[in-house]
Amino acid sequence: MTLKSHKTGYVFALAAFTIFAVQDAISKHLGGVYPPVMIAMVRYWAFAVFAVIIAARSNVGLNAAVRTRRPLLQLLRGVLLATQIVTAIMSFSIAGLAHSQAIFSATPLLVAMLSVPILGEHVGWRRWTAIVVGLCGVLVILKPDVGMVDTTLAIPVLNAILLALYAIVTRLVSRDDPAATSFFYIGVVGAVVMSAIGPFYWTPLSTADWGWMALLCATGMSSHYCLIKAYDNLDAVLVQPISYLQLVFACLIGMAVFGETLHLNVIVGSVIVVAAGLFTVWREARNRRARLSAAGPDDLLPVSTQAK
Repeated sequence: MTLKSHKTGYVFALAAFTIFAVQDAISKHLGGVYPPVMIAMVRYWAFAVFAVIIAARSNVGLNAAVRTRRPLLQLLRGVLLATQIVTAIMSFSIAGLAHSQAIFSATPLLVAMLSVPILGEHVGWRRWTAIVVGLCGVLVILKPDVGMVDTTLAIPVLNAILLALYAIVTRLVSRDDPAATSFFYIGVVGAVVMSAIGPFYWTPLSTADWGWMALLCATGMSSHYCLIKAYDNLDAVLVQPISYLQLVFACLIGMAVFGETLHLNVIVGSVIVVAAGLFTVWREARNRRARLSAAGPDDLLPVSTQAK
């Protein structure tokens, strides 16, 4: 990749995670008034259209994108992501943007940990140490008080686990299906699942909130477009560190717009989790380069992409 493509990739990555933070703020606003399942359903209607358009304009075309060698796993990915979006909206409403994103930042550590039993990957003692340290950082964020943990933080923890499982399943299907197929299925499957459940939670929106809902759909499509362009110009390992800026943006928006308070334990815990996550990403990139030198690029599996 050229220096120009790297610069373009970084611009798109920064734009993507900035928009993701704005999207989360809108989700928090709407989630405080309307059922999260309904919000996710309307958002998925727009996202499904976007996924079909992206698949149709891909190198393989729509007909090829629809064909999958791992249909059950693609269905599972769609269900996992749809559930994760609902729990994320709930997290923002219940625990706040800053607290939620601080816990979500542990997802790369969970992915590294789950990749051992599910994907059969090898994780050395250095990365295991980073995982343990990062999970200790999560405990600092949760701040157990006399053996008790704030139950409102259970939803953000569940969301991080769901997102990690989604990333693991994505790595599995990437062995057999192209990226266009995977993107098509997360949009369409999610829309079908949410459309089957969402109507039972339908609540009429005010005129102003229809505008916020339209903006939520627009940010959902534009953020994923920017992320796709970022991955077109950068290796996934270079995009991952930039994703932690979303935590910074979420904290700033949470304090400035929603009056959230950033406690010391959240700051300290977030620094620990992010540092451990960055080390894990760096070690994975180093190991991939070593395998590349030994085996050649055709023998490596593609790197999974960030999901949101």
